[in-house]
Amino acid sequence: MKKGLYITLAILFAIILISGTIDLNNLFDYENQFVPTYITKDNTNNNLLTNEGATLGRVLFYDKNLSTNNSVSCSSCHIQEFAFGDTAQASIGVNGSTGRHSMRLINSGFSDEVHFFWDERAATLEQQTTMPIQDPIEMGFSGTVGNPDMDSLLIKLSKIDYYQTLFSFQFGDPNITEERIQFALAQFIRSIQSFDSKFDTGMTQAGNINSSFSNFTSEENMGKNLFLAPPQFDTTGHRISGGVGCAGCHRGPEFDIDTITGSNGVFESIMGPNDITSTKSPSLRDVFNPQGNINGLLMHNGLFINMEQVLSHYNNIPDQPINNNLDPRLRPGGNLQRLNLTPAEHSAIIAFMKTLTGLNVYTDARWSDPFDANGDIDVIEVVTSVNNINNSLEMELYPNPVIDYLTISGELNNSGISIFGVNGTLYLQQFSTGNSTTINLNNLPNGVYLIKVTNIESSTYSVHKIVKQ
Repeated sequence: MKKGLYITLAILFAIILISGTIDLNNLFDYENQFVPTYITKDNTNNNLLTNEGATLGRVLFYDKNLSTNNSVSCSSCHIQEFAFGDTAQASIGVNGSTGRHSMRLINSGFSDEVHFFWDERAATLEQQTTMPIQDPIEMGFSGTVGNPDMDSLLIKLSKIDYYQTLFSFQFGDPNITEERIQFALAQFIRSIQSFDSKFDTGMTQAGNINSSFSNFTSEENMGKNLFLAPPQFDTTGHRISGGVGCAGCHRGPEFDIDTITGSNGVFESIMGPNDITSTKSPSLRDVFNPQGNINGLLMHNGLFINMEQVLSHYNNIPDQPINNNLDPRLRPGGNLQRLNLTPAEHSAIIAFMKTLTGLNVYTDARWSDPFDANGDIDVIEVVTSVNNINNSLEMELYPNPVIDYLTISGELNNSGISIFGVNGTLYLQQFSTGNSTTINLNNLPNGVYLIKVTNIESSTYSVHKIVKQ
């Protein structure tokens, strides 16, 4: 007991020391996190994870300046201690409480589903990140009912010294845009991963999710088999053999939600009219914490307080004529699902779900609050010469981040243009004779680059940082 206490205190002390300081010379390693080979689902698209981007995203995620009255941040509703979820049924915003329960963010990037929110109204994680900021209830920058708009937030952040440094470090200039905020927040959220569970140990050893895991108890293996195997129903919708088919929607080994799902039969809302459009769920990993307790309430409305209630719901899907969006997998042969779970099966499924819980994500400083107890932060700037951005020549680079083509305009006549990696590797050179030029970056891998423009006649030059995504 004492040893465990000492380890916990050491971890907490380390986090306290780290809080309040971001050292740009010694970034946390977000890029090279271990991901098991059997994890193949990914919704990253073009926004590849970088240490610089995730570092900026971490600060934005925990910064209460992103709310109109400086009272809440993204982390107020997505708390590391609870697998980046919330224990409250409705989270508190600047102008009231949220209409849905806050979703856990564990392993958000490891999914085929690219849409976000319970009702999938955000087309990408990038789009999702600033929608709570612009919600009149959550963080307030809506531009409606007397609230300031998103432009007001951009101006507000531009007056904060550490954002001048952080945005320049990531993008090569201090310009703050909504797209750049989305870019960084999405990187940080996708960096939050949990692959050190008992399940992962068993999966690595067995090599096949359907095999018996040697590190599992007989009850846990029974629960795994029930979770994975489809049920066999009679003509009335009653299960007569097989498993319970959880994996039909919650697909292992990521345990992400299937991309095409309907309502799960829970359609009541926290407030207001019925809610039959909530068809997404977070990954089932870390539903439980390492102590075996639920990480907050369950479902989009926080209706259930434990897993027993969840299984009871799926055991007997209620008759709800008003819910015309019920997933057809819950209506076998046109009948409402009746799983006929025994007490032993009930316990086995819960025992298996507890094996999906990791350890590191709850205490890792990479995902902790970077601000000190007073809400302050000190950013230690880069001292290496490769990051000393020089702006002797007047010019503009756009777009930044860039996907395929970068346009440079300004003092470019008789200038050489060179593109380097941040480690000094030369990737591309070309010559400009006019005041504008376009560079094809399609063949370059995604990442951070330095662009050096040198005037041949005067030998003056400028160096700018860009991000290719």
